[in-house]
Amino acid sequence: GCRAHRSAGGALVANVLRNGSVLLQWGLRHWGPPPPRPAAALRGFALNCSWDGTYTRFPCDSVELGAACRDYLLAEAHGSVRYRLCLQPRYAPPRPAPPAQCVEFRVEPAAMRDIVVAMTAVGGSICVMLVFICLLVAYITENLMSPALARGGSAAAA
Repeated sequence: GCRAHRSAGGALVANVLRNGSVLLQWGLRHWGPPPPRPAAALRGFALNCSWDGTYTRFPCDSVELGAACRDYLLAEAHGSVRYRLCLQPRYAPPRPAPPAQCVEFRVEPAAMRDIVVAMTAVGGSICVMLVFICLLVAYITENLMSPALARGGSAAAA
């Protein structure tokens, strides 16, 4: 499963996967008309990434991608951090580059989810062990105390 976040212009989609990776996908139709002549052909894409800190925004990645690229995998994004990814097509002169399209998202903290699952499993195991210990104590008490009382009772009768 994943959650999709779309840029305001609709050209860029960030698919946030459960394993903490982010798959970016994009198309050109939302960036305006195609170039009028081959000289103004698409050269590639510039992808810039940043994330919000407590007081400032930090850069995390800046990548130049080829003209044929339509997706990019950002592996191992950190949980509980707000990311901003901006993608801008690069054209040959004289055509100016259209404005970048940006998408913002937050990755669910996978580590916290794993800790909750682990603690639940450990808590369940501890409960099962306590039940077994109580049953064992009851069994030992029943089997050790009964013969002693029975012997004590028969000795008093003799």
